[in-house]
Amino acid sequence: MCEPAGRRERKKRRTHDALSAAAIALFLDRGFGAVSVAEVAAAAGVSKPTLFTYFTSKEDLVLHRILDHRGEFARVVAQRPAGSSPLAAIEEHLAAGLERREPVTGLNDDREVLAYHGMVFSTPSLLGRLAQHTGQDEDALAAALAAAVPAAGELAARLAAAQIIAVRRVLARENWARLGEGRSAAQVFPDALAAAHQAFRALRRALPDYA
Repeated sequence: MCEPAGRRERKKRRTHDALSAAAIALFLDRGFGAVSVAEVAAAAGVSKPTLFTYFTSKEDLVLHRILDHRGEFARVVAQRPAGSSPLAAIEEHLAAGLERREPVTGLNDDREVLAYHGMVFSTPSLLGRLAQHTGQDEDALAAALAAAVPAAGELAARLAAAQIIAVRRVLARENWARLGEGRSAAQVFPDALAAAHQAFRALRRALPDYA
């Protein structure tokens, strides 16, 4: 009897998450460069070829947590409520993420999350791979902005997307750095929220078509 598609997808997702979790635990314990993909596969109880059916690179084993947010800003723009501008919708979404202490915002003081971000930000190959995925995020957001405000043109949409994605990256790094000074997420939150609103005020001035 065939396994239902929904159950298969859930099983694949659990395996995907378990492989990433096993890899990250090893990388945080011994260092990203000191652990081979074969060791990750062995720790997770799968073969190396099986591992590569779920992840295309060693770096993606780590970046899985961030890649769950791929296309997020594009979806926010596409699904924004009537009467809400693209920038307003993204700003509201980002503020809500800070409220929830989502790790992708940099404002999460869980010890493992802090160590995870430290590993990503200090490993050139991870930063390089992250930049590739960020470029894809930028493309998706540009397409959503172009669809939202077609009169502005595609070049304007691409330039706007690049600036918005850069703001997200800079704010997340800033939040992580503040936590690294020993402050709690609750202590940093007011500054993080103020910085986000300040950044979006600047974006509205620079990108009036999307404000």
